Amino acid sequence: MNISYNWLKDLIEIDLSPSDLSKKLTNVGLAVEGVHVHGEDFVFDIDLTSNRSDCLSHLGVAREIGVITAQALIATSEATEIPLPAVLAGDVVRIEDSKLCHRFTARIIRNVKIGPSPQWLIDRLEAIGERSINNVADITNYVMHELGQPMHSFDLDKLSGKRIVVRLAREGETIITLDEVERTMDASMLAICDAEKPVAVAGVMGGLDSSITENTSNVLLEVAFFKRENIRTTSRKLNLNTEASYRFERGVDLENLILASNRATQLICELAGGEIGELIDIYPTHPVPVTVETNDISAAVMRLTGLDVSINECVRILTALGIEPQTGSQIFTSPSWRHDINIEEDLVEEIARHTGYEKIANELPPAFGAGEYQPTESREKQLRQTLTNLGFDEAMSYSFIDTKHDDVFEPVPGVLLETSAEPFVTLRESVIDGAVRMRSTIIPGLLEAARLNLNHQRRDVKLFEIGKVFASSKSADHAPNEQKLLTLVITGGELVEGRAIAARGLDFYDAKGAIEAALAAVGIPTCTFAAADVKHLRRGQSASITASGKIVGYIGRLSDEITSNYKFKQPVYTAEVNLQSVLEEIPVTATYQPLAKYPSVTRDVSLLVARTTEFESIRQCVALLNSELCRNILFVDTYEGKGVVEDERSVTIRLEYRSDDRTLVESEVDDEHQRILTSLAADMGVRSRF
Repeated sequence: MNISYNWLKDLIEIDLSPSDLSKKLTNVGLAVEGVHVHGEDFVFDIDLTSNRSDCLSHLGVAREIGVITAQALIATSEATEIPLPAVLAGDVVRIEDSKLCHRFTARIIRNVKIGPSPQWLIDRLEAIGERSINNVADITNYVMHELGQPMHSFDLDKLSGKRIVVRLAREGETIITLDEVERTMDASMLAICDAEKPVAVAGVMGGLDSSITENTSNVLLEVAFFKRENIRTTSRKLNLNTEASYRFERGVDLENLILASNRATQLICELAGGEIGELIDIYPTHPVPVTVETNDISAAVMRLTGLDVSINECVRILTALGIEPQTGSQIFTSPSWRHDINIEEDLVEEIARHTGYEKIANELPPAFGAGEYQPTESREKQLRQTLTNLGFDEAMSYSFIDTKHDDVFEPVPGVLLETSAEPFVTLRESVIDGAVRMRSTIIPGLLEAARLNLNHQRRDVKLFEIGKVFASSKSADHAPNEQKLLTLVITGGELVEGRAIAARGLDFYDAKGAIEAALAAVGIPTCTFAAADVKHLRRGQSASITASGKIVGYIGRLSDEITSNYKFKQPVYTAEVNLQSVLEEIPVTATYQPLAKYPSVTRDVSLLVARTTEFESIRQCVALLNSELCRNILFVDTYEGKGVVEDERSVTIRLEYRSDDRTLVESEVDDEHQRILTSLAADMGVRSRF
């Protein structure tokens, strides 16, 4: 952001040299990366964070200087308003979507003489990197850089019906923009139209057909406020970034529209000989002022920063920034140009930066859990070590993902607390284009990591991540529901030490074994798996994971559709567990048991069962018998084919019999084995194959 030193002096008295002013601005958070000379002017190159849209203008920077130097802003002159009656205003401007266009002003200026700008205006614009076009276009750019409000001038006589309609574009509707490129809009984009067609892409760029030319006589000056999320989306879709869209995306001052319109009108009348005409102000969406309540702002500054700032100085700084205290209270109202003041900590930050970050002493904060070992720390450490021993690498992915994943992956139980129109947490400002969702699952991040490995010809991948996911909740403080998850992804083959080629391919049971080992490491030695239909997993190769009597996650092979979208050419298996839910369970303490003194007897039996019958249901049926002699039930194999009818399959299980006080004789084992088979036949309808 380029800011002119001489221009600033038109808005506020400055006794500081350019060098000193640059240091002062840097100290309050407006980092000046350089100062260069342009003629008789000095230009500051200021690096602004995305939340400080109020400083994308000379007025915003002058306001900060006013706090530093305790000087008042110099008022800008205003044009005389000739408001059009509300009944007639609706005939000139109509807003069809007030959710996307909160306010629209249009000023008619007649008998304008289009020509070159005066040298002082050209110099001002060139100093900050803008080129001169003509006097009217230059004035709209000038006012945008001065007051931070983008605006656009139309040739009134080129507007069909001499009216403006603000509406959503129709699918496939086209417009030739000022850069002489034909652009196709879709139904999500807001368009500024005349009675027949679009004449501008709202908040981004005007149309060529209605632009100001040397033959223009009557001007319609648009100064409006558009919803920034829509402008951001439109700009990205059209791949069209402009000074206007840059400001609208970050937020402009809704209450600054009339001042900006008056300032531009005044200059057009002075420099282009225009005559002030009617003003139309359509304002359908009035915002609710944001208020921030604090018990004691001075105490809050001390608590959060260690700075001892008097209450009077706190109020002075905030008031100078436009953050007004309500009479006789500790409630502050955020000004219309600040979109980043919402909580007490925001007020403290404003006071701290103008008091001086350098005054904050180096001091260790009191430890209320931070930096200390948490109760589950040792169990998580053991889990990581276990998975590392199994050949896994730990990954760390971003906590924000694209909205395209919303309906693709099924979150594990305990993440989405309630069904609502918006169950996910959405960022106001995205760090990465499109990644505006706080993740409700870790799987997309691990799949990206797996794809990166595959693209680098590493085809055998075993990754895990332990991290938090987020979802909306109905808590009183509006804090999201945060849950810690364990997620793993495997693909390729099992590598063996000293061998260049994988010994075998990884499959469902490798993922299952990893989850069993991980849960055992945190004190949950027993978990069960049952077939389940999971949104992102292939049907028939997916299962729910149950631990301590509740479902805690899902495991299986990635669905063909997702596999295709990621362009995976080999099977990918994934598992995700609500680790926080698991760690809330009291770990099973390992106890010593002597080795069995007496030998065991094993019996394998093949059972004919329905194709939908799972081994887990057979195991549970046997376990419910509480057999004193049957110590273990294991899965051996399944068979489908010759000798087995189409809707059945053969499941082979192994039953282990043993006594702690004697060696079993054959008749004892036969009797108990037959009792179990009889019970299975009665309870589940299964029968022995042989």
